[in-house]
Amino acid sequence: MLMDIEKKIAEAVSGILLKETGQAFPPGGIELQKTRREFEGDFTLVVFPFVKALRRSPEQCAAFIGEALSEQVEELASFNVIKGFLNLSLKPFFWLGFLKKEMNRSDFGLQANSGNARVVVEFSSPNTNKPLHLGHIRNNLLGYSVAKILEGAGHKVMRVNLVNDRGIHICKSMLAWMKFGNGETPGSSGKKGDKLVGEYYVRFEAELKVQARDLVLHKGLDEEAARRQAPLMVEAQELLRKWEQKDPETLSVWEEMNGWVYKGFDITYQRLGVSFDKIYYESDTYLLGKELVLEGLRNGLLIKKEDGSVWADLSDEGLDEKLLLRADGTSVYMTQDLGTAQLRYDDFKPRQMVYVVGNEQNYHFDVLQKVLKKLGKPYADSIYHLSYGMVELPGGKMKSREGTVVDADDLMDKMFETARRTTEELGKTNDFSAEEKERLYHVIGLGALKYFILKVDPKKNMLFNPEESIDFNGHTGPFIQYTFARIRSILRTAGPDRLEAIDPAPDPAQINQKEIALLKTLFAFPACVVEAAEELSPAKIANYVYELCKEFNQFYHDYSVLNEPDIRLSDFRLKLAQLTATAIGNGMALLGIDVPERM
Repeated sequence: MLMDIEKKIAEAVSGILLKETGQAFPPGGIELQKTRREFEGDFTLVVFPFVKALRRSPEQCAAFIGEALSEQVEELASFNVIKGFLNLSLKPFFWLGFLKKEMNRSDFGLQANSGNARVVVEFSSPNTNKPLHLGHIRNNLLGYSVAKILEGAGHKVMRVNLVNDRGIHICKSMLAWMKFGNGETPGSSGKKGDKLVGEYYVRFEAELKVQARDLVLHKGLDEEAARRQAPLMVEAQELLRKWEQKDPETLSVWEEMNGWVYKGFDITYQRLGVSFDKIYYESDTYLLGKELVLEGLRNGLLIKKEDGSVWADLSDEGLDEKLLLRADGTSVYMTQDLGTAQLRYDDFKPRQMVYVVGNEQNYHFDVLQKVLKKLGKPYADSIYHLSYGMVELPGGKMKSREGTVVDADDLMDKMFETARRTTEELGKTNDFSAEEKERLYHVIGLGALKYFILKVDPKKNMLFNPEESIDFNGHTGPFIQYTFARIRSILRTAGPDRLEAIDPAPDPAQINQKEIALLKTLFAFPACVVEAAEELSPAKIANYVYELCKEFNQFYHDYSVLNEPDIRLSDFRLKLAQLTATAIGNGMALLGIDVPERM
């Protein structure tokens, strides 16, 4: 995204080249970059593409264009040449003009809705056989932030959730509760519904291990065959068939247990600060998926084998055959994902469908897109899998079957307590009321959790360390929140009347290099939002806000805002601080993170 000054420079370069060479170089293809920190300059023009047309060395090309730009662009203060790179420095009056233009915009850095077709972002996608855990937290935070960033870049977004409420894993929890539950409910046990159901999923696996071990010892079966033939697994498969045949008793248990889970999920979502525009349920979408598969079979696009199972032959796509319907007529994950894609297309006619799902499902989404293409669906190319890496704790990997997952609610509780302890040790809340303290600990704890996860590139695996995430001097959410609160304190001291009346008019020659550096960082925020939206990467925003806070703190360490004797400079710095706070607040909001007025 080119800002106005970048467009002006690109258009000037285009005109210079046309006049000198007679060749057209469209402004949109002229590459301007932010100048690297180790070099002097604000923007850097890469001149290598013009060397052949100008018939000069790269250094001569850069010098020629720099001289010509100096005569045409009044904002240009100076230039320097480093090999084939032309570094351009702007005059202080340009940066002052930028501040005056943007300083009172509460939506600084954000774009209004462009009116383009919707983008659908699916995230969370929990199973109703267990509570949300640490892996779900990364999923939810990524999905919610990606949706916010897309909106911040001007897109219309629909946040959707697909609840995996059917299948063999659900039947495992159901069967364990039916066999071992003795009528236990969330009400009778005092447990959150999702946690109660999750305990029965773990119980199923524990009982299954015992049965499978017995078959290995006494019948000589290998472990996989033993698990498959164990009586408990056979019963679970039968329960799945009963569910798909709509057996009333089976459906009644399923509805009751899922109801417990949904209430538990809602509590966790509310605590985490995420929400959805629409929720889909696999129990609905798999039916449409089966219809699409059978339609593809009738049209000769799919194949039916002797046992009655239905497959997609993807050998022409460099893959193998993919099962879509089992021999007994029951569906697989791919079946319901076909139905879900069709439903979303029918509901929203989106230009893109983003699936926020872990990288262990890369193959699945490759197959999904290819099957939809084989079925002739026009929206097949709109599917995008936002693949992210796993998140672990210092203790290692988590396993749902064995009950070693880190529960999302428990982790949020720990973050709250860590925020309380750390903040009180630093003495930052001595003058807060009890209610203010509780609210602040929640904001800090949740902000630390969200920032620590979102600052990492989504594609990378990551290690989450709760203690490290709450460090008021580190690359953390609390550091950013504290910087915001510090700026808000300055602005409160100045008062709203003074802030509203300010029309900063310092002598441009008085603006120092740290103020220029801060203005340059602020200038980059709108483009950063667009880039983050294009790359679907909250890490871009997270790391930008951190760099902005560092830049402000370096400026504030050396220069006073309120005690500056030159009132024109003091006013200028107040507005500079105000715009910085706006950028921090808007950036953190794109990450789903609150920033406190006081800390």
